[in-house]
Amino acid sequence: MAINWYPGHMAKTRRKIKENLKLVDAVIEIRDARIVTSSANPDIDDICMNKPRIILLNKADLSEEKITKEWIKYLTKNNIKVIETNSVTGKGLRNIKPALLELLKEKHDRLKAKGLKRITVRAMVVGIPNVGKSSFINKMANNKIAKTGDKPGVTKNNQWIKTKIGIELLDTPGVLWPKFEDENVGLNLAFTGAIKDEIMDIEELALKLIEVLQREYPERLINRYKLDSLDENALNNMENIGRKRGAILSGGNIDYNRTAVMLLDEFRAGKLGGISLDKL
Repeated sequence: MAINWYPGHMAKTRRKIKENLKLVDAVIEIRDARIVTSSANPDIDDICMNKPRIILLNKADLSEEKITKEWIKYLTKNNIKVIETNSVTGKGLRNIKPALLELLKEKHDRLKAKGLKRITVRAMVVGIPNVGKSSFINKMANNKIAKTGDKPGVTKNNQWIKTKIGIELLDTPGVLWPKFEDENVGLNLAFTGAIKDEIMDIEELALKLIEVLQREYPERLINRYKLDSLDENALNNMENIGRKRGAILSGGNIDYNRTAVMLLDEFRAGKLGGISLDKL
């Protein structure tokens, strides 16, 4: 199931991110904690170069805590801090300012030595669609400034936002990259809603998700949908899930579309428990 989705505005966003990098002190990159590598735009490393960076593993409440901790340890480097967050509840957000100040300490010490007393920290917020950038900015600003939605591509224009902790944020639209070399990356992005459902075969996508879950988290499927057991065949499992949920058409046939939509919605809402699709 080959997946690629790269609207024209994303190429423009990539150029603007590169142009605006000189306006900020640091970059805040937001990833989905469930798909830490799949939600990492490979262009970001190239664009941001040696700019100090904070990586937020957002939606951490939907991932496996143990695996998220392993990712934090793995990704942390000299000029990169990693924080697990939940932009809806605000979990972890208070750690951002101290992390930024630590990353920028040498620069600020130099500015203070020159007599500058008032220093404004400016950071650019980047990430792929639907990782929670707008929710993050709204929480940081304590206001409904950025548009939010459960569909990718809501934010289209760059905008500066003043936050309640004295940091100015430059918001940018979510940006993917032109080609997914690994099919699993495209699938993970689609599972979590980073790619619009409208361009997908939703039934095939749900079937692929069942294949992954029956391999990695079989007990979650059994417990959530009250199944007696799992079949080796994902389609049979999908049909059993549909029957358990009453997704049946006249004549007793399974309503595959209804089953698929239900399964994806429940997975994305965390109703199957904490799940990490990318592991070290």
